[in-house]
Amino acid sequence: MTTGAQTPRSPARPPRSRLRTFLPLGVAAWLVLEIWLLTVVAGASSGFVVFLLLVAGVVLGSVVIKAAGRRAFRNLTETINQQQSGMPPGTPRPNSEGNGLMMLAGLLLILPGLVSDALGLLLLLPPVQKAVSRYAQRTVERKLRDAAPGGLGDAFRQARMHRPDGKVVQGEVVRDEPDDAPPEPRPPLTR
Repeated sequence: MTTGAQTPRSPARPPRSRLRTFLPLGVAAWLVLEIWLLTVVAGASSGFVVFLLLVAGVVLGSVVIKAAGRRAFRNLTETINQQQSGMPPGTPRPNSEGNGLMMLAGLLLILPGLVSDALGLLLLLPPVQKAVSRYAQRTVERKLRDAAPGGLGDAFRQARMHRPDGKVVQGEVVRDEPDDAPPEPRPPLTR
C-alpha cells in the first residue's frame, strides 16, 4: 500500500576527512621507517647496540616526563599559594611554559624507534619549543577565529540527541531563572 509519501532512505555517509584518510597511512609509513632504521643500525653494529639505544630512550624519556611533571606541579602549588594568600598571581616564569612539549618529548623518547627519539631530543631544545609553541598558538587562534559565531556558552547550551534510527534531533537547553515566587511543587516521579 502506498500513501504517496517517499520512503525514507538510509542516511548518507558523511565524506571522510583528510585526516581520517591519511593518518593511518602516515602511521604505517612511520612504523615501517622505524623498523627499517632499527634493522639498518643492527646490521651496521649489533642487536645489542639497538637494545641499548631503546633502553636509553626509555630511561631518558622517563626522566624528562618526571622532570616536566614535577615542574608543572611546583608551578601549580605556587599559583595556589599566591591565590590563597590574597596576592594576585605573578607573571609566569620563562621556564613555566613548555611542560606539555617536554612531556611530548619524553613520550617520543619512550616510544621505540630512532626517528621518534630524534624528534623527542629535538623537542627538548628551547628554540624548537618556542617555535612549536608559537605555531600551535597561531593555529589555535586561527581555528577559533574561523569557528562558527557564538561563544563557548552557546556550545554548552545547544544539545544534540541521536535517536536509534540515526536521526539527529537538535535542540536548545533553556534554563529558567529563579524568580521571587516560590517554585511550584513537582509531581512525584513514577514509572
